[in-house]
Amino acid sequence: MNPRPVPPLRVGLTGGIGSGKSTVAAALARRGACIVDTDAIARELTAPGGAALPAIAAEFGAQMLDAAGALDRARMRAEVFGQTEARHRLEAILHPLIGQQAQARAAAAGAAQPVVFDVPLLTESGHWRERVDRVLVVDCDEALQVRRVMQRSGWAEPEVRRVIAQQAPRSARRSIADAVISNGEGVGLTALDAMVGALWRHWWPQAL
Repeated sequence: MNPRPVPPLRVGLTGGIGSGKSTVAAALARRGACIVDTDAIARELTAPGGAALPAIAAEFGAQMLDAAGALDRARMRAEVFGQTEARHRLEAILHPLIGQQAQARAAAAGAAQPVVFDVPLLTESGHWRERVDRVLVVDCDEALQVRRVMQRSGWAEPEVRRVIAQQAPRSARRSIADAVISNGEGVGLTALDAMVGALWRHWWPQAL
């Protein structure tokens, strides 16, 4: 009898804003992983003509759409940050749609291709932990997160810190991790890629 094929490993990738999670995702993609980016799915759902927009406009008002007919992300961010009830209403619209799209894209991966779900709020959303086999956390200290986000986005420090405050603390992310990649001060792209490569060889030796 032929042995039953082993299902490809499904990994949840997460990290706080400015941690370098997207860089790690790109390094995994170069090695052959199928990356399912839930942030990208959310942007598609809220772009002009996006499937989430009718429900968002009905729930929060047409003023939440910009002149192009997309979600006004800055206005929505101001609406929900610090407002637990409003954030939950938005999540009730987006999360089921994101989940459906994420599973569809994972199903389209190659038969033996590792699937990495890039989920910024994996720790906070709970149910994602049940959908993956392992969790990979990209970690750095908060001061470095703040500097990175300010440099890349032009946001003021208080705005960055408000975003960080809405995310799970580092300790909570690390507590659910099966592996942690530390992308702290002084870690360059070469060293970060080497860490990703070592983990790839450990978790996916059959892909070598």
